[in-house]
Amino acid sequence: MMSASCWWPLRRWTYHCLFGLIAVAGLRHSEALDLRRDDVDLDQGILTIRETKFGKSRLVPLHATTVAVLSDYAARRDAHLVAPRSPYFFVAEQGGRLLHQYVHRVFWQLSRQIGLWQRGQSNGPRIHDLRHRFAVQALTNWYRAGEDVERELPVLSTFLGHANVRDTYWYLSAAPEQNDPCRATAG
Repeated sequence: MMSASCWWPLRRWTYHCLFGLIAVAGLRHSEALDLRRDDVDLDQGILTIRETKFGKSRLVPLHATTVAVLSDYAARRDAHLVAPRSPYFFVAEQGGRLLHQYVHRVFWQLSRQIGLWQRGQSNGPRIHDLRHRFAVQALTNWYRAGEDVERELPVLSTFLGHANVRDTYWYLSAAPEQNDPCRATAG
């Protein structure tokens, strides 16, 4: 029996880019799945995230390495699909929209394959944890660089598309080094 990557060679690239984009841009998985081709400006390195969880839209800048990977994916996708083009950036086997339940299933399967979920466990990483890691890593990087995190928090809040900066504050408790009382005197 052929594996899914043999009968549909684009599948592995789709999920590689989808999960990677969520991780490096801090997107909600629904935002990544809802991206349309017109929302991904690879020339400018900008994503347009439209009408998100709180009814807001925002622009998300991309690092040059992310643009390169997404450009490669777009070329592979367009070369692979002979049917009319889907308006969505990330596509399923026949070029249609990726469905949430299948994306979650693939993430769960991949998590098991690489040992993040063990047999018999009822919990493990979720796709949304990629977004959380992005936020915590941004805060950690600011702390390590000596930035004023309180001043930078509204920037992260806007980047993540939070309705209010207070929705971003809980990430401060997710990184123990950020709550270290000795840190204030350490440097």
